[in-house]
Amino acid sequence: MKKKLNSYKESGVNISLGNKFISHISKLTNKSAKKKNNQKNINNIGSFGSIYDLSKTKIKDPLIVSCTDGVGTKLDLADKFKRLETIGIDLVAMCVNDLIVQGAKPLFFLDYIAIDKIKLNKMKKIFKGILRGCNIANCDLVGGETAEMPGIYRKNKFDLAGFSVGIVSKKKLLKMNKVKKGDIILAIPSSGLHSNGFSLVRTILKRNKLPKNLEKNLLTPTKIYVSDVLKLFQKNLINAAANITGGGLIENVIRSVPDNLTVNIDLSKIKTLKIFSWLRSKNISETEMLRTFNCGVGFCLIVKKKNIKKIKKYFKGYYTPYQIGHISNDYKKINFTNNIQW
Repeated sequence: MKKKLNSYKESGVNISLGNKFISHISKLTNKSAKKKNNQKNINNIGSFGSIYDLSKTKIKDPLIVSCTDGVGTKLDLADKFKRLETIGIDLVAMCVNDLIVQGAKPLFFLDYIAIDKIKLNKMKKIFKGILRGCNIANCDLVGGETAEMPGIYRKNKFDLAGFSVGIVSKKKLLKMNKVKKGDIILAIPSSGLHSNGFSLVRTILKRNKLPKNLEKNLLTPTKIYVSDVLKLFQKNLINAAANITGGGLIENVIRSVPDNLTVNIDLSKIKTLKIFSWLRSKNISETEMLRTFNCGVGFCLIVKKKNIKKIKKYFKGYYTPYQIGHISNDYKKINFTNNIQW
C-alpha cells in the first residue's frame, strides 16, 4: 500500500488560501492608491520588501519616527460579537496616534496577522478595517504578513499587530522642552474604550451582563486623531501632546512633560462616557480606572493659554478640545484634584 505523502496543507497551513488572500489585498490596495493618485506605491503587496519614495515628502531636514502596537484582547470580544470590520481601524489608530505625539505625519503602515487557520471571509473583514484606518490616517498600506500557525493559536484565535512610519522636520519635532509653566492641558474626547483595558473588561463581563444599549460602545473603533492634530501642529499651536493609551491619564501625560514641571488635572472637568460609568460601577476604584482606561479623554494637547481660542476654531462638535488642567512647577510629577463625575 502506497504511503500518503506528507504536506504543509495536511499540517494545517494552506498556502493556496494564503495566496488568494494576498491577491485580494493587492486588488484593494491598488484601488485605494489610485483613488489617492499615489501610483508610486502600487505593487508593493506580495513583494519581499515594501518601497516608499521619501523624496515626495519634500522635507529638507527629515526625521523618521516609527511606532508599533496591537489591538490586544479587544480581538476576543470583536470575534465574540461578530464585529470584525472595525478592529483594523483600531490597529492603525494605536500606531498613528503615537506618531503624531511628536508631530510626525504618518507615511506608511504594515500589518501582521497571525491566525490558527485562514478563513477568507474573516480575513477580508479584518483587512477592510485596516485599509479604512490607513485611509483615515492618510497613509499608505505598503505591505504586511499573514501567518497561519496551527498549534500556536487555538481554534478561531488570532492576533493583530502593526507598524507605522512617519516623518517630521527636525526643526519642528515636538519635544517636552517646549512645555512651560502656565501651559494649559486640553483634552480631545475619545470615541470610547479605544483598545486598552480589555483584559479587565472581559473579566467584568464574565460576572456581569452588559446592557444592550452599551454593546455598540464596547467595540467602537479607536478615534484616529491624525488630521485634527497635524493641522494644529502645522500652525505651531501645540507645545506637546500625549496619546492616552495604556496607562491612562496617570502615566501618559507625564511622558510629554519635563521632570521639573507638574501636570495638574481637575478630574471633575472630564467628560466621560456611559461605558466608563458602567465599568466604574462594577467595583473598580477611580485610581484603577485612571490607569487602565482613557475614561473619555483620548488625546491631550499642551498649549499656550493664548492659543486656546485659535485651536477650537479648527474643531466642531463632540471632538472639540476642552481644558482639564495646567502645568505648574510644584516639583511633583502629577497632581489630580476632585473626582470624575461618573
